[in-house]
Amino acid sequence: MPTETNEQLLARWKSSLPVSVDVAGLLSRAPLAHKWKAPYRSLVIREALIWRMQDLGEQIEVLSENQFYLGARVLLRSALETLAILIYLNQKMLAVVDGKQSFSEFNDATIKLLTGSKDESTSEDAVNILTALKKAENVHEGLAALHENLSESAHPNFDGVLYGYSNSNPEKYETNFNNNWTRNFGAQQKPATTLVLRVFEHEYNQTWPAAFEALESWLEKNDAELEAQRQTSNN
Repeated sequence: MPTETNEQLLARWKSSLPVSVDVAGLLSRAPLAHKWKAPYRSLVIREALIWRMQDLGEQIEVLSENQFYLGARVLLRSALETLAILIYLNQKMLAVVDGKQSFSEFNDATIKLLTGSKDESTSEDAVNILTALKKAENVHEGLAALHENLSESAHPNFDGVLYGYSNSNPEKYETNFNNNWTRNFGAQQKPATTLVLRVFEHEYNQTWPAAFEALESWLEKNDAELEAQRQTSNN
């Protein structure tokens, strides 16, 4: 069976990107679960993330095709961070269902994921991406190491400057400058991009729906207790 290319995967995503989230539809699906706002936020975050990932993926492929590997690696790091946020969201839902986190904590997490910022453009602090990557590493080993590797290219460290643009000649005590990105990193780009895209699709199509349905069931079973907690906090 032919393997789907990254370009084909991204085209498939693009043809079916979500266009809206319907609150009425959620309420008709599970009224008790969706009187709470956190599941709605979870769905909005999920759909916004696939828009971002599809957009990043297309741009990564264009840059890679033209051998602009510095830009491709910088964008791939951004795509990996996008994946980490989806994994983080999925883990937060499952933590509620498994009794490892309160629903109130999950509610706060969805607010941060939806409206968080680093520049104080919103009132909420953004989720620390290194925290999200650490959580992602627990379920997909190797993502943290890949992020570190891509970050070396994104930053003006050795990889991003001297390794990327120079060659030394010790015998002549000379340093020559060239663009070495294709030679140094070109072979890594496609498999790394494929990994990020495929893991995202798994988390989007498999993990998130299962976690979301489990959360809906949990909310239905625990609705009375949550209502009592809400009443107590309002008094």
